[in-house]
Amino acid sequence: MKLKTKAACGIWNKSLTSPWMRRLVGSGTCTEKRANDNGQGGTFALYSLLCRHAKIKTIPNQHRTDEELTTYSRTTFREKSFAAKTKRWLERHASRKNMLLMLVLVGTCMVIGDGILTPAISVLSATGGIKVDHPHMSNDIVVLVAVVILVGLFSMQHYGTDKVGWLFAPIVLLWFILIGVIGIINIFKYDTSVLRAFSPVHIYRYFKRGGRERWTSLGGIMLCITGTEALFADLAHFPVSAVQIAFTVIVFPCLLLAYTGQAAYLMKNKDHVFDAFYRSIPEGIYWPVFIIATLAAIVASQATISATFSIIKQALALGCFPRVKVVHTSKKFLGQIYIPDINWILMILCIAVTAGFKNQSQIGNAYGTAVVIVMLATTLLMTLIMLLVWHCHWILVLIFTALSLVVECTYFFAVLFKVNQGGWVPLVIAAAFLIIMFVWHYGTVKRYEFEMHSKVSMAWILGLGPSLGLVRVPGIGLVYTELASGVPHIFSHFITNLPAIHSVVVFVCVKYLPVYTVPEEERFLVKRIGPKSFHMFRCVARYGYKDLHKKDDDFEKKLFDNLFLFVRLESMMEGCSDSDEYSLYGQQTERSREDLVMKSGGVSNSVDTTISSDSIVPVRSPAHANNMTTSSGQVSSQTDELEFLNSCRDAGVVHIMGNTVVRARRDSRFYKKIAVDYIYAFLRKICRENSVIFHVPHESLLNVGQVFYV
Repeated sequence: MKLKTKAACGIWNKSLTSPWMRRLVGSGTCTEKRANDNGQGGTFALYSLLCRHAKIKTIPNQHRTDEELTTYSRTTFREKSFAAKTKRWLERHASRKNMLLMLVLVGTCMVIGDGILTPAISVLSATGGIKVDHPHMSNDIVVLVAVVILVGLFSMQHYGTDKVGWLFAPIVLLWFILIGVIGIINIFKYDTSVLRAFSPVHIYRYFKRGGRERWTSLGGIMLCITGTEALFADLAHFPVSAVQIAFTVIVFPCLLLAYTGQAAYLMKNKDHVFDAFYRSIPEGIYWPVFIIATLAAIVASQATISATFSIIKQALALGCFPRVKVVHTSKKFLGQIYIPDINWILMILCIAVTAGFKNQSQIGNAYGTAVVIVMLATTLLMTLIMLLVWHCHWILVLIFTALSLVVECTYFFAVLFKVNQGGWVPLVIAAAFLIIMFVWHYGTVKRYEFEMHSKVSMAWILGLGPSLGLVRVPGIGLVYTELASGVPHIFSHFITNLPAIHSVVVFVCVKYLPVYTVPEEERFLVKRIGPKSFHMFRCVARYGYKDLHKKDDDFEKKLFDNLFLFVRLESMMEGCSDSDEYSLYGQQTERSREDLVMKSGGVSNSVDTTISSDSIVPVRSPAHANNMTTSSGQVSSQTDELEFLNSCRDAGVVHIMGNTVVRARRDSRFYKKIAVDYIYAFLRKICRENSVIFHVPHESLLNVGQVFYV
């Protein structure tokens, strides 16, 4: 009987996963390495951590300079160790990389389904207390009240968690205390012998007497153990000790008391099994508990919705989700974001689930299916983390994996019997999101491969001469590309179809790395392409999966500041090749940079002294240096080149973006044509343009289109 009481209160430990719980469990952060490794938590955070320690990323845009980041921590393996063999096994075939990515996408899609089902079951089970006190009330009224609350909840998401977060911790703390006290009252009031259920002998006797029916009942109690896997996946939000104290002292004891108290109540009231939670509340405090329960349902829903936004942002950063608008809702906490498009999609699906089922038991079955699949995916990823990141002994990894899979597979096979009783819902939702994410990632990979294979050779660029075979007009052209090395094909497409090019050309690559965040002072890499007379540069702006390339008026200024500093540093080192080799100039103090400005002739009117200290200068071989010829129009000194760059910037900046259209070949299979020509094309059409994401002014935007076939 106790197994069916989970719907009313088994969901609330889910609320621990949200940012506001920091106020309840404590403040502060973990150690730097732990925060960097765990990041924000979730399947994509684990996947990003694996990508740093093994070359398993499906978009191969890594460069060795990325490893110089302070947040990019990785370790080496002994050549004959089990971890090294596992690493080589994963890297050997592309199919294994794709299988790992598919596992990550499945776990992510189930989390998104979690974000739909949690608000539905939380709010519906809380509002069900109205019918308990008024048994003749229609169930449609309860559903209507739940839908109204859900609409209000999703409509307030744009305000952000930070605006109302100060209310969350008191509500959750009061909720746990209330259910704990009510549990104690019910234990002593109805049947204290229920405490014998803590003996593990009873679970053995339970299965022995019931057979298959008792086995399948495990699928109905998944809500009683959910929340903990998301809590520890989100560990970097607060200290480890805070999690241990809060869970041990408050959450776990209160939940045990609540469930045990309901079991004691059911021993005397076997007919109240479907709504045992509300019926077990003492009459004098019924409505106050109902109000707190409804507020706690909203808090739990808010936590899951915020987590859904977060994991979609991570997928977006790694090229696994269509470009959507991401809004920061807090100036204090970087991780608090709001995605309008996803918010309304979640609201529609959540209302459809609530109104369609009208039964919290069936929604509970669906929720359990989603959670157990997420747990399985996380366990498999953690096995690789233990091997490749933590360097645990393979015997320890085997023991962990075996014990975890025994428990999780037991629940997994149990929830399979619930698929026809509502468990199919998360599978359908996950399948829809999986198709979207996989097709988008496939198109992104093919576009990147096209850029890599068709990039322009340096010999061709040098053959054009300093004028690039065109008229060089005053101004700076920022050419956006996904390539962090080489000249993109879009550039040759541009200069073969137009008669002029800007005096200064800067290839800008906004690149996301498999790290939690990239420090502001390490964000930009700058190098020169070709001889100085060509006035061509490359700037790579690097971001972590939690960083947001939001509207930043200083982005363009910082780009040029780093460009000017590069010119100063380059005067100390010769360099004009387009080699992929980089060399870190090294960390400089503020005084060193001020001295550099003074030595450069005092030209500092356009250079901010707070710009990147990790500037990149190219290193070319002496052979290349001897072969390079100096043009008569080459800038004679560093000061002259800085003044030239300033004058070009004052003349105007134009943003040049490529609009690459992907098409399937005529001889492609039908499913490839459907995926590329219809699904991917539709997603490209409805998603945000790069110009919108980069906040490029419409009057200074130039799109260059091209088509390629896969």
